[in-house]
Amino acid sequence: MRRRVGGAVTALVIGLTGAGVAPAARAGEPAANPVIVWDRNAQTAIWDVGGQLPWEQGRSFAMVSGAVYDAVNAITGKRYQPLLTAPPATGRESIDAAVATAAYRVLASVLPAQATRLREQYDQALAAVPDGPAETAGIALGDRTAAAMIAFRVNDGSSGDAEWVIGTQPGAWRPTPPAYAADGAWVADQKPFLIADPSRYRSDGPYPLVSAAYARDFNEIKSVGAVDSTTRTADQTEAAIWWHDRNVTEWQIKRQLAETQRLSVLQTARLFALVDTTAADTQISCFDDKRAWSFWRPVTAIRAADTDGNPRTSGDPDWTPLLITPPFPDHPSGHACATAARMATYRTFFGRDRIAYSAYSEASGTTRYFRSFSQGVEEVNNARVWGGIHFRNADLQGQKLGEAVSAYIAGRYFRKLR
Repeated sequence: MRRRVGGAVTALVIGLTGAGVAPAARAGEPAANPVIVWDRNAQTAIWDVGGQLPWEQGRSFAMVSGAVYDAVNAITGKRYQPLLTAPPATGRESIDAAVATAAYRVLASVLPAQATRLREQYDQALAAVPDGPAETAGIALGDRTAAAMIAFRVNDGSSGDAEWVIGTQPGAWRPTPPAYAADGAWVADQKPFLIADPSRYRSDGPYPLVSAAYARDFNEIKSVGAVDSTTRTADQTEAAIWWHDRNVTEWQIKRQLAETQRLSVLQTARLFALVDTTAADTQISCFDDKRAWSFWRPVTAIRAADTDGNPRTSGDPDWTPLLITPPFPDHPSGHACATAARMATYRTFFGRDRIAYSAYSEASGTTRYFRSFSQGVEEVNNARVWGGIHFRNADLQGQKLGEAVSAYIAGRYFRKLR
């Protein structure tokens, strides 16, 4: 990773990213990639306007991407396994109209409060499509894939009322300062998109409190993760804030890769559906694992260390992390789970690890640059420790879980048919 680059590194990054310019359209394809356009629209609806929390967003993005993929895959000749449905198509349907319709219908279903705004956006998109049979057929096809997705997610557990178990014994999770909130327990009970059993990916669990390994992780985060740490560098502080950005930099990376790697509309739709459904199912499995272990967060552990029975640790009742701790158990790290799943999926999709990418964070006010997908995973694991919100073992176990879910899905779904 390079936070600020110069000389040869700058040339490398600019050359691979194309300075953010979308590739020229391939023969028979829209001038602007509608899958990228509607992924941006989805981000606006789901996050910028809708304000869905990070643990809510996975389902919404996967629904949009899945419906869009099935529409594009049908029009372009069903070259890959559909996610849910493969409607009959002649190949003459408007891809622009189909993508816009599939995305719009799903977003309007997920976010009914935005119905008027979304309808105006959809009408503007259709106004750019020439009237005629191609537009009409594209709309009809997008309607069908969206309807299949909406029906698939009815009563899927996304509005459950499950609550985390709050413990009092050493090692048991309890709400953390400053808000002392508890949220997201229902995620563990959501119906997955593709995996059969979220508990199949159970992690090895936290280290025993009395172990040397636990003390090692404890003392590391106590030193480097404190709000007033004297051992954390300025770059580490920036990285912690950058990865914690609720504007989720993964969205930028996903779209950037589609542009810099000059993906066709079909390949963009396939990549986005593969990544988003994998991330959604990883999140479900990750939260199921959190519930199974229900392990305390570093801020709780450090303030109550005198109760953990480990002579290698010592308590500090005033210890405060750099970042605000999320409202659910520590193990495994949700961010590590999801980021590892995404990066492993990119690596499988493109067939290599070394592809450059970058993203800007409003929270840190900086852009961070990476040369490979594995480099991003390594940094997010470090960043959650530097931010004071996850023990290192929670990050490493989260990485393992996310990569396992990615391997399962990539090996069985969205495969080439001909």
